[in-house]
Amino acid sequence: MLRVAASSCVIYNPDMHLSRHSDYSLRVLLYLAARPDERGTLSKIAAYFNISHEHLRKVVHELGKAGFINTFQGKGGGMELARPPDQINVGDVMARLEGAAPLIDCAAIECRLSPFCSLSNALAEAQKAFFESLGRHTLADLISSKDMIRKLIAVE
Repeated sequence: MLRVAASSCVIYNPDMHLSRHSDYSLRVLLYLAARPDERGTLSKIAAYFNISHEHLRKVVHELGKAGFINTFQGKGGGMELARPPDQINVGDVMARLEGAAPLIDCAAIECRLSPFCSLSNALAEAQKAFFESLGRHTLADLISSKDMIRKLIAVE
């Protein structure tokens, strides 16, 4: 929940975290990366992660539009990664899903500190570091653990 502090003009988000959409998107990509020889389906992935089928449909649509997965309709349909896991950069995925909008929009509110405040610059620097850090990883890096692969391919 985004709030404006009553005693100041700073906008803050006490619940800073990835969006559910990004979380589910990464789960879909991990699931597909762990199963390179089969197409995933909405039903299988929704059941595996206990995710709403309808929400997952939106996630898959966005991943397809972004070019991270290929989707196929009809008998034998489903989805698969559009590129090998070592060619899918996690930073690129997150930048596409979360967007690169500033963490704080100083123009959105009237703030007496804005001519002197460096908070927006500090947050922009942190956001850049976040994407740069994730940019050092590929999907293949995230599934490199044998335990992770076993868990992702386990039928539960």
